[in-house]
Amino acid sequence: MNVAPEVMTEDLAPAELVTRCRAALGEGARMQFMYAWFPEGPLAPELRYVLHPGRGRPPHIWRCHPGNEPPPSLAMCAPLLSWYERETTDLCGVVFRGQPLPQPLVLLPGTTADRPPLVPGPLPHLSYTPSPQDLPQLGGTTREDVQLLPFGPIRADVLESALFTFWYAGETILHYHPQLFFKHRGMERRFEALSPMLGAVLAERVSGIGSVAHTLAYCHAVEAAADCEVPRRATWLRVVLAELERIYNHLHYLGHLCHTTSLKVGEAQGKYLEESAKQINCRVSGSRLLRGLITPGGLRREPQLATLVAGLARLESEFHRYADQLAATTSHLDRLMTTGVLGRQLAFDQGATGPVERASGVDRDPRRDQSYGAYAELPLRIAIGESCDAYARQQVRIAEVFNSIAIIRIVLAGLPEGRLRTECRPRPRSEGLGWAETPRGTAYYAVHLDADGRLARVKIKSPSFSNWRVFPYTVHDSNMMDYAINEASFGLTVAGCAR
Repeated sequence: MNVAPEVMTEDLAPAELVTRCRAALGEGARMQFMYAWFPEGPLAPELRYVLHPGRGRPPHIWRCHPGNEPPPSLAMCAPLLSWYERETTDLCGVVFRGQPLPQPLVLLPGTTADRPPLVPGPLPHLSYTPSPQDLPQLGGTTREDVQLLPFGPIRADVLESALFTFWYAGETILHYHPQLFFKHRGMERRFEALSPMLGAVLAERVSGIGSVAHTLAYCHAVEAAADCEVPRRATWLRVVLAELERIYNHLHYLGHLCHTTSLKVGEAQGKYLEESAKQINCRVSGSRLLRGLITPGGLRREPQLATLVAGLARLESEFHRYADQLAATTSHLDRLMTTGVLGRQLAFDQGATGPVERASGVDRDPRRDQSYGAYAELPLRIAIGESCDAYARQQVRIAEVFNSIAIIRIVLAGLPEGRLRTECRPRPRSEGLGWAETPRGTAYYAVHLDADGRLARVKIKSPSFSNWRVFPYTVHDSNMMDYAINEASFGLTVAGCAR
C-alpha cells in the first residue's frame, strides 16, 4: 500500500513495542494515537501507532500484527495511549495485555454488544442492562466525611450528555470521574464504503465548530493517498479559512469563560464579537461555519474576499478594546489565576493538545512543527503560556486571535494566482495520514482505501478526545466553586470526543 512519502512507516513485532516506545520517548518523541483496522478480514486486526519524533521531523507509523496473542499495553510508558487502547478494545475487540484500566471506555456500564462495532461485517446488536458505575474507592476517609454528587447525563441548558461524578468534602473535590460517550454517532463507521470525495462532506460534520480543520485533515490524508499536489493558491486560501475558524472559536471561548466568572458584560461582548466573526465567515464562504469550500485536491470555488480586509480591521479594533478590558478586570482575573493548574510534564505525558498544552509551556504547534499546506511559507508566532492555569489558557487564545488576523493579512497581501483544484483520485488499496491544527488542538485522520478505491477505514484523532483525558488531573484537589471556570478554560466539546 502507498503511504505519503513524508510519513515513515515501520513494521514491528508485538514483542518490540514496549522497548521501541521507551526508546522513542527517551529521544524526545511523543506518541499521538493508535488504532486498529482489518485489512485482511475480521479475524486479523492490524494495529497502527502514530508518533511525532520532534520539530521538523515527519510523523512515524508503527504497524503491528498481533495475531492470536493479546498485544502489550503501552499505557505504562506512554500514558496518553490508555484511552486509545480502551477504545480499541471496545470498538475493535483487541484486548491489551497489562492495560492498567481495563474497564470499558466507550461502552457504558451495563452495555453489551454481540460483536465489536468496527469489525467488518453487519452492524452489532447492542443491549443494555441498568448497572452501577464501576467507581473507585477513596481511602483515608470515612463515609460521613465524603459526599457523592453525580451530575448528569441530562444537564440544564443545551449542554451535551455527560455524567460527572464528584467526591467532595465541604468545597474540596477529592476525586472526579467524567463518563462521556452517551451518544454513539458512529462517525468512523459512516465513512466506510463512501467515495473519498464524498467523505469530505462527512468530515465537515464530525465536529461542527471544527468543520474547516477536520475537513482539512481528512483532505490531507486523501491527498497523501493519491500523491496529489494541491494548487498553491488553494493552499493559501485554506489558511484563510482555517484562521477564520480559529478566530470565531476563540471569541466564543472568551465569552463563555466570562459567563463562568459571572462577568456578564464580558460574556455579552465576547458573544457579540463571535457573531461579528461568523458574519464575516458568511460573506467569505456563504456559511457561518465555513462549510462547503474545502475538498480533496483544493477548493470547490473561489471565496469572496472583497470585504474581508475591512471586516477584519473592524473586528480587530473592537477585540483590542475587549482584550484590554479583560486584562483590567481584576474580579475576572482573580477567578482564573491558579485555577486548574496543568503542569508541563503532565500535559505532555497525558496528551494535552492545542492551546491547552501551549498554555502549560509545551512549545508545539503542527502548523510550524509538521508544516502542511501554505503554513511552511508563512511567518508564524506561537503563543506559549507560563502559569499553566486557566489564566494562561485565556491569554494563549487571546494572542492566537491577533496572530490569526496577522496571518490572514499576510496571505491576502501575497495571494498567488492560479487554479483552485487539481484532480485527486487515490489508488485502490492506498492509504494516507493527514493532520491540521483545530482551534482546540491537533486533529489527525488516517485513511485506508479498499480494492475499489472506496473508504475502507477512517480513523479520527480528535483534540477533545485528548483534552478530556487530561482534564480530570486539574480537578482533583480543586474546589467546587472553580469547577465550571476550569472546565470552560479547557474549551472542551463532548461531540468532538464521542465520535
